[in-house]
Amino acid sequence: MNNSGRRNPAVVALGGGHGLSASLKALRQITENLTAVVTVADDGGSSGRLREELHCLPPGDLRMALAALCDDTEWGNTWSQVLQKRFKSNGPLNNHAIGNLLIAGLWEMFPDPVIGLDYVAKLLNAKGRVLPMSTVPITVGADVESAGGVKQEIIGQSEVAKCGQHIDHLWLDPADPPAAQEALAAIRQADWVVLGPGSWYTSVIVHLLVPELADAIVATPAKRLVTLNLALDKETTDLSTVDHLTVLHNHAPGLWIDAVLVDPTAIDDLTALETAAARLGADLFIRDVTTESGSAHHDPAKLAAAYQEIMAN
Repeated sequence: MNNSGRRNPAVVALGGGHGLSASLKALRQITENLTAVVTVADDGGSSGRLREELHCLPPGDLRMALAALCDDTEWGNTWSQVLQKRFKSNGPLNNHAIGNLLIAGLWEMFPDPVIGLDYVAKLLNAKGRVLPMSTVPITVGADVESAGGVKQEIIGQSEVAKCGQHIDHLWLDPADPPAAQEALAAIRQADWVVLGPGSWYTSVIVHLLVPELADAIVATPAKRLVTLNLALDKETTDLSTVDHLTVLHNHAPGLWIDAVLVDPTAIDDLTALETAAARLGADLFIRDVTTESGSAHHDPAKLAAAYQEIMAN
């Protein structure tokens, strides 16, 4: 039985990068029963280099999720900064994040990546658990179409993220990667599953392309909440707010949503957005969740208040 209105609900947040970090910083304020399920498709920067050299999962998005779950004590704040600290040098360590090296080192000691992540979480006193969406590295590809109608295939998360073209279809290699069993269990036992915010294709939709993960998200008795982005990026330059929900449905036709959260500044057509949300079975919640600076970043305190209100219903 779903207990979504209870205090301290079991919440699973899926995503990657800065979007997932914002969501986790908010969710940790309202529940101690929190699990992050993180994309493992990154192939750029420090993560990409470690992935290629050590044949491991890319640790960067996992590192950022762990840093977001550090508590607000001196210990937590210090370790959060340590994880994110990058070397600056003229040698091979340049731009490697300390947290990436720590995670990769633990993976060399413990072949099961979940064990290594759990050890890092214990070290940090993290307020939640961080899990990979798959136990193998994944390559993201996209079929895109330029403004001139030229169609091509783009391979690699870092390339898809900056393509700036209309994405017709997103796909994975391997097409049926093994999902982390701990992630599947968390989704099945959750009260709420949260998708977004984040890079819509490479951080959000990508989870729905892992068959085992998608099946679990569709079948779970948990309620499902979608947090829409505040602004477009190079993946979504041609998408309206409504289009974000359409893309979600197109990549997971069997997925029903219970709630859609959007900041008023991100709405381009309210009537169309209400219709699109209702088509997915969702109630639309319009709440101010942006930072006071007006930048395209979610404010953790405002986001926490919105999440708490929605999950209390």
